[in-house]
Amino acid sequence: MVRTGGILKLTALISAFILAIYLAFQLLGIRMEFRLGSKMGKSVLVKEDSKPVGNKCELSKACPIGHFAFKMASGAASVVGPKICLEDKMLMSAVKNNVGRGINIALVNGKTGELNKTDFFDMWTGNVASLIQFLKGIEEGTVVMMASFDDPSTKLNDEARKLIADLGSTAIKNLGFRDNWIFVGGKGIKTKSPFEQHIKNSADANKFDGWPDVLEMEGCVPRKED
Repeated sequence: MVRTGGILKLTALISAFILAIYLAFQLLGIRMEFRLGSKMGKSVLVKEDSKPVGNKCELSKACPIGHFAFKMASGAASVVGPKICLEDKMLMSAVKNNVGRGINIALVNGKTGELNKTDFFDMWTGNVASLIQFLKGIEEGTVVMMASFDDPSTKLNDEARKLIADLGSTAIKNLGFRDNWIFVGGKGIKTKSPFEQHIKNSADANKFDGWPDVLEMEGCVPRKED
């Protein structure tokens, strides 16, 4: 009886194992209709067919001829880095390993849309002098894309703020500790940029513990003409 019971248990285990393998292969064959998006530990299901088809950087609407399509997001607290996409090319992201705490900047040729340079500047423990030197070296006609991560302002001084304001930013003068901020401007811009979002760090309104909600922005930047 003992031997018979052992054989039955072994048979049951083998059957369960075969069933598990069968189910696994069945699941792999099913077309995924949803994708799981995660934002600071809070997950949501997004239908695949809701994703814009054919629009660069997954914009909700296609850009007109003579414009660059862009989409960007600020960092999420001190955990998830910012993202900057232009013309369907991811310029900066955690996956590309070229983002960091502070102010993240991508410089783009205003005529061709080609990426010139990316860098990030730690505004918590870093030296603002390196940011100032970088800003002063930006050439005329360059599209400048900036996104905050963690703290973008502690080391900022009046000179750095003015250099960013000269690129078309209006929010830079009020950018504070752990604020979230995204901005697209340009060297030589004659007006204030329409592409800017800013949310203050507020204990009463913060989405995360100690940090405001993530900012996202998309749009169409006109190409620079001769």
